[in-house]
Amino acid sequence: MRDLMLESSRPAVGTLTVNSPYDGRELDQLATSGLEHVDDALAAAHALFRDRSSWLSIPQRLEILARTAEIMASEVEELTLVAASEGGKPYSDSKVEVIRAIDGVHLCAETLRSHPGDVIPIGTTPATVGRIAFTRKEPIGVVVAVSAFNHPLNLIVHQVGPAVASGCPVVVKPAADTPLSCIRFVEILREAGLPDAWAQVVITDDREAAEALVTDPRVGFFSFIGSARVGWMLRSKLAPGARCALEHGGAAPVILAPPYDREAALTSVLKGGFYHAGQVCVSVQRLYIPKSEAEEFAKALAARAADLKVGAPEEPTTEVGPLIRRAEVTRVADWVDEAVAAGAQLLTGGKAISDSCYAPTVLLDPPADVRVSKLEIFGPVVCVYGYDDLDAAVAEANALPVAFQAAVFSNDIDQSMRLYKQLDASAVMINDHSAFRDDVMPFAGLRESGLGVGGIPYTMHDMQIDKMLVIKSADL
Repeated sequence: MRDLMLESSRPAVGTLTVNSPYDGRELDQLATSGLEHVDDALAAAHALFRDRSSWLSIPQRLEILARTAEIMASEVEELTLVAASEGGKPYSDSKVEVIRAIDGVHLCAETLRSHPGDVIPIGTTPATVGRIAFTRKEPIGVVVAVSAFNHPLNLIVHQVGPAVASGCPVVVKPAADTPLSCIRFVEILREAGLPDAWAQVVITDDREAAEALVTDPRVGFFSFIGSARVGWMLRSKLAPGARCALEHGGAAPVILAPPYDREAALTSVLKGGFYHAGQVCVSVQRLYIPKSEAEEFAKALAARAADLKVGAPEEPTTEVGPLIRRAEVTRVADWVDEAVAAGAQLLTGGKAISDSCYAPTVLLDPPADVRVSKLEIFGPVVCVYGYDDLDAAVAEANALPVAFQAAVFSNDIDQSMRLYKQLDASAVMINDHSAFRDDVMPFAGLRESGLGVGGIPYTMHDMQIDKMLVIKSADL
């Protein structure tokens, strides 16, 4: 059993067995932490932050990040297989995730180099004559990061990497389903020269310990990726002064507005809807098409979805892997069955392939009041809706309490710009699916979908303060 509680001499509270979501085989056993371990981790991190003489210099952080990227680049195959095995994302997509994660580490270093501070334009009024002012970046404090399962390496890089680059001690709680990629990343940081207490992994044994980790007054910044219910609850319990960023889910709308490239739209929507079995917070879920074209497009999409290879995530030819838990297969099946019973046309899928895999599914015109139309399904299901009026389609797209990324397919630039303006979303992709993302981009859930802005440069901004210095001199 691996024991990660390096900052504590206390015995483990229990054991977490990590299993493959595809076939249930045991991947590893990990020691779990309780309230006392959480206190030890936070005490070690907070002591580092309060002792300014122990802060890592910018050159030290840059060297650690460079070495981290080098080690990761030498382990691409190993990191890919770990991520695929524990998270269920197919091998080819997991490899893309690993490459992105390495680039993310480089981006942390680039951001650290390029954002040192600002010169404040004073000395322009009689009251400020003889003064100069500028800001420098300082770490905000102890960062606590709670992560999700669906990108087990890249999400950790997005939370832990910026903390290290910003000079913040970080305590990270990975998803219980997918802790192994997180553990390996923190191990690599330490191999690269990061002192142990600057990045600690805590796998809590119960909800009480997890909540204590987040709500402790020693926490300066809370980074959360996961369900809206949990995220908003934890935010309400943060200690006074603690900052936070929350990244929840959505039910991404995609609008096809003629004229558009049908083949490009089909290819893109197929990838955006069934990538990682739909377990992506901006996955294509609601597809709006002119009613005269909707059934034909939906059937073409269904034919391609039916040909996707569903299977073991470690196999290079697999295109769609398992859902993260067996219970999710049952839940997705219940939602689809409800929609079909209410009048949706099932064009493909609609059934479990195994205890862990659900067939890629396309539904035509589910009613507005069923769950697949109202809630994030987080499964391999795309819903197609025919519309007579484009403005009405936009209104339906905007009708939910969640709002994240959206997409438009159209070759009419004026129409595309109008839809960009009208859609409730933090990002609108034109002629691309809603799940497109580059790690330099801002990534923000609106309304119930989150708080704050993700993306490595934006996260680093949140994890630092702009500390101003004003100098008065008669010679200025």
